[in-house]
Amino acid sequence: MKYAIMINEGPYNHQASDTAYNFCKAALDKGHEIIRVFFYHDGVNNATRLGVPPQDDRNITEKWVALGKEHDLDLSVCVAAAQRRGLLDEGEAQRWGKDVNNIAEVFHITGLGQLVEACIQADRLVEFGD
Repeated sequence: MKYAIMINEGPYNHQASDTAYNFCKAALDKGHEIIRVFFYHDGVNNATRLGVPPQDDRNITEKWVALGKEHDLDLSVCVAAAQRRGLLDEGEAQRWGKDVNNIAEVFHITGLGQLVEACIQADRLVEFGD
């Protein structure tokens, strides 16, 4: 089965990101394919490299990065949602005259067209969060 995944909630205000991570990990372990993980709305906050959760809490961004590297996942971050929330990759930071980028490695900024393309290629779209 080929899945496209959409995450709409941030990492620490809702369980959606943890549930999506666990779903992706289990699906990959069972031999399924993840076409793309698309972070949308507040879900883009999963991609910040500047988050510093308490030592006794999980670091969901690091978990996504590790899973992305292990399985060569496409971790796509919606450009419009990211800009509204102050998340920029190197190219967007330069474009807008900002002196820093804050997108974690493995994540990349894309447009909604990438979500549509993933939906076309996948057998199922699984959405996490409102």
